[in-house]
Amino acid sequence: MTLNSNKTIGLILSLALICACRNNSKPVTAIAVLQGPPMKNAKAPLCCSSNIPARFAVLKTPVNTATVLSDARLVKSQEGMVWIPPGSFMMGSTDKQAVADEFPRHKVSVTGFWMDQTLVTNNEFRKFAEATGYVTTAEKKPDWNDLKKQLPPGTPKPDDKLLVAASLVFTPPTHPVDLNNAGQWWSWRKGANWRHPHGPGSDINGKGNYPVVQVSWYDAQAYCKWAHKRLPTEAEWEWAARGGLVDKEYPWGDEPVNTGKIKANTWQGHFPDQNSVADKYYYTSPVGSFPANGYRLYDMAGNAWEWCSDLYSANYYSTINTPAGVNNPTGPAKGYDPEDPYAQKRVLRGGSFLCNASYCSGYRVANRQKSTEDSGTENTGFRCVRDK
Repeated sequence: MTLNSNKTIGLILSLALICACRNNSKPVTAIAVLQGPPMKNAKAPLCCSSNIPARFAVLKTPVNTATVLSDARLVKSQEGMVWIPPGSFMMGSTDKQAVADEFPRHKVSVTGFWMDQTLVTNNEFRKFAEATGYVTTAEKKPDWNDLKKQLPPGTPKPDDKLLVAASLVFTPPTHPVDLNNAGQWWSWRKGANWRHPHGPGSDINGKGNYPVVQVSWYDAQAYCKWAHKRLPTEAEWEWAARGGLVDKEYPWGDEPVNTGKIKANTWQGHFPDQNSVADKYYYTSPVGSFPANGYRLYDMAGNAWEWCSDLYSANYYSTINTPAGVNNPTGPAKGYDPEDPYAQKRVLRGGSFLCNASYCSGYRVANRQKSTEDSGTENTGFRCVRDK
């Protein structure tokens, strides 16, 4: 997406351009969350997650790793992880909901690895934060000099009162809205962070076993380093999500998400104003609340998006598509999102509690999403892996 620098742009309410990802593969006009008129020239598909330009780089200095896991604890910490066997599969999609960046399908082989059985929880992230004194991206005031590097030249600086420690929270409307304007259900809220996912007045008391959210890619990387783990590659994530099934659309098979028994924490009802809460959760849910896949992994669909290690490039699959296949791909050397060419982005997988069949299908195993490395939202978390 690009900003029209020839027109006056209102105060940027979210320091973000909320574009969305997919709705029956048809592009629609994306709306910037602005205190002003929408951008007429911005084109992007719809999605339940957001494409968020970079706020600022949080790891300009090495992460404080003074407190790390001892060798004895490393062995013990394999508890809570499951072994994902090596194997080969056709990565990408052929289903009717697939979009351009999921093509072409290509052969991929991965070696075995350990993977967290669940997303990292609030309790686990709290231990990390208390042990290291780590401060997350959302808890820091953005630096405009860093932020503007991720935006088109000539983008005017927003009012200083918007450059505060804040993050994006889901604010559902009370009536049907135009799904082209994601600004109608996302708000840039001062004080929103992993301790206060919805902003001031919210907390995580009694939610220690819920997935930590409002974490950037940098935050996830810092946690992984402390725990002597790492983020999964996109290929590892998709292989693990498939759970041993071949060419299936979801972690549980091909049955639609809203058919039969409840399978995941997703949005039931009319998005984004009516949620029947058939799955019993309006926002995130405790990890492990829904059936695991064939590899005993929970929440590989819905609940919260999951960061991967790879840079995002829209045409990456075409660059590694060979008859012989590719072993352990780690993503492109340089990322590129044609919808937002000035921002470097990382891959997100798995969907969230906001995904709905009529609006987005992020819970498909082949679905790809992306966001800038310093972005966090109320529906973004992560899980870790470890090599054999």
